[in-house]
Amino acid sequence: MTAGVWALVLPVLAWALLRRSGWEPGFWWARGVAFTPYVAGVAVVVALSALVLRRWPAVVVALVAAATLLHAVLPRALPDGNPAARGQVLRVLTVNLRLGSVPPRVLVDLVRRLRIDVLTLQELTPEAAVGLYSAGLPAVLAQSLTHPQPGSHGSGIYARFPLREGTPIEFGGFHQEQATADLPGGRTAQIVSVHPCAPVRPSMLKCWADGLRALPAADGRARILAGDFNATLDHAGLRRLLATGYRDAADVTGTGLLATWPYYGRRTRTVPPVTLDHVLADRGIALRRFSTFSLPHTDHRAVYAELTLP
Repeated sequence: MTAGVWALVLPVLAWALLRRSGWEPGFWWARGVAFTPYVAGVAVVVALSALVLRRWPAVVVALVAAATLLHAVLPRALPDGNPAARGQVLRVLTVNLRLGSVPPRVLVDLVRRLRIDVLTLQELTPEAAVGLYSAGLPAVLAQSLTHPQPGSHGSGIYARFPLREGTPIEFGGFHQEQATADLPGGRTAQIVSVHPCAPVRPSMLKCWADGLRALPAADGRARILAGDFNATLDHAGLRRLLATGYRDAADVTGTGLLATWPYYGRRTRTVPPVTLDHVLADRGIALRRFSTFSLPHTDHRAVYAELTLP
């Protein structure tokens, strides 16, 4: 019985220590660490089991593992404070279109209903871009910078405000559009439609890491990164980016455990949902609201955030 208890305790301890270290030793850990919230729940069950069985050394170790994991995960369910920002309000929506499969009319209706100011799209195909134009998106968001491509590589930014194109971020053929939005009153906001390649196989691990690393660090300017990061708050690359001075909208509003993928297709039968889609904003920006929405034919939930600029 004692050996069986330790067989449960040691793996969750190893997971907790590796997650805390920030070291990602390879492909399988880069994929597995996304499920840390589930492992935190398992760690609590393991600690309780060791306690019931009165295996006291194992209880101590299991409690350390559980506490370490809960310390990483639980704050996402607790609202944080906000800076005293009183500037321009921006309603931001980001959607992974899954190879351009989302019906354009449905997306445009959601944009109208939420009164979106900035829309970032990933996996924007030429057909999807034409469909959104025909469905009336320019009547709602008149400005756009898009780079549609076949398959999953394209992206775009649509806005109510004039947009100036920045240097796109490209690794592995994935195009992450950047723009500067000229807001009323002479203010500006930097916008990035985030979509690094996904680490679906070992050969894409470097492309994914490079795509995350190339995202601009926070520098005190009003900057918003919105999209499918293919990373959770447990991935070291995203944590390093946040440490430069960004905050995650879901985390700040206490909804950081809302999963965004997968919600369509065969993976829903085998993969527990995780949070890959985010809206990050500079720490000077107030993050007021966060929610997700299901759209047809995409395995990602649309992510909405309401922000107030300094």
